[in-house]
Amino acid sequence: MQSTWKGGPDPREESAPGEASGRREAVGPGEASDRREASGTREESDRREAVGPGETVSAYEAVAGQEPPGVHGPTVDAGPRGLRRPGRLLAVVAVLWAVPMALHAWVPNTGVNAGSLLQTLLPWTGLGVPLLLVLAAVRRSRTAAVAVLAPAVVWATIFGGALTDKRSAGGGLTVVSHNVNEGNTDPAGTARSLVGAGADILALEELSDASATVYSRELAAAFPHHAVIGGVGIWSRYPLSDVEAVPIMPWTRALRATARTPDGPVAVYAAHLASVRVSAAGFTTDRRDAAARELAAALRAEPAPRVVLLGDFNGTYLDDALAPVTSQLRSAQREAGDGLGFTWPAAFPVVRIDDVLVRGMTPRAAWTLPATGSDHLPVAATLGP
Repeated sequence: MQSTWKGGPDPREESAPGEASGRREAVGPGEASDRREASGTREESDRREAVGPGETVSAYEAVAGQEPPGVHGPTVDAGPRGLRRPGRLLAVVAVLWAVPMALHAWVPNTGVNAGSLLQTLLPWTGLGVPLLLVLAAVRRSRTAAVAVLAPAVVWATIFGGALTDKRSAGGGLTVVSHNVNEGNTDPAGTARSLVGAGADILALEELSDASATVYSRELAAAFPHHAVIGGVGIWSRYPLSDVEAVPIMPWTRALRATARTPDGPVAVYAAHLASVRVSAAGFTTDRRDAAARELAAALRAEPAPRVVLLGDFNGTYLDDALAPVTSQLRSAQREAGDGLGFTWPAAFPVVRIDDVLVRGMTPRAAWTLPATGSDHLPVAATLGP
């Protein structure tokens, strides 16, 4: 007889404990785990597809409401693209370094006189080339290494010839110029050093009344002829005539004389242009530039075909502010020297502000002499007719 259950669902429709256990055992523990993992995998895949590629961190936060373990803030691009950016920056720096070197003659000389300052220190701009090459090697940037060729080529064009030894034999006249420094504590020793240079004509600048007497006494045997006016003097193995001061400043800083050499007369100038200063106001060169213009006027009016200008110009041959003078004469160091020939300061020379400039003569050799008691190095040159 079939009975009817009136108090709820028919217990026969539910699985008995044994049947449920049997079903789990039929599936097996490994298969249940696999089903859960498969379900989780499908769920994570759906989440990634929902947010799109590259947004898994954001998707995790949106779905799980928290950061994944080990993630703290945005990621940093350390790939090849990020590494190449400093290389491009170095390339830009290299090109920018080359531009003022190449255009130094067009740098304005108004206000702080940036043009004169750049041209005075121009040889040292070459130090940027090896520095940029090292940085390019560290960054492994071929772009930067190629860009460094720009300042290297510009510097080599301007100064490459100065690094070769252009001295040659010959020449009948040896000249020496030296700013002996008014504060020199050993003028007698300085004079003896200069005698040993074997000069035919010697020009001294920055003489005091007391030191001029010492130099005249110590140099008399080697140089029987001399003339001193103000702070400058000329000593010569050959007779001097037509001695006169050259008014380039309110006080005497230049003189002219005619030396009667075996190869004919030579107009010899000794000059000491006004000093310059580097300060908060910039590179102050006004008095020097004014003195250069006065000296240039005297040189233009000089009738002698052969001219030698010896002195301390407080500026380099490349300084365009001195162009009124340097455009009329040639530098013996640039034509017949060995190296850049820096002369100041004597302890560690960084600029060449002392020079031998000529017109109507041929430089055969030019060089610097050993240090004396002065803060300048002496300069020498051998000149041909």
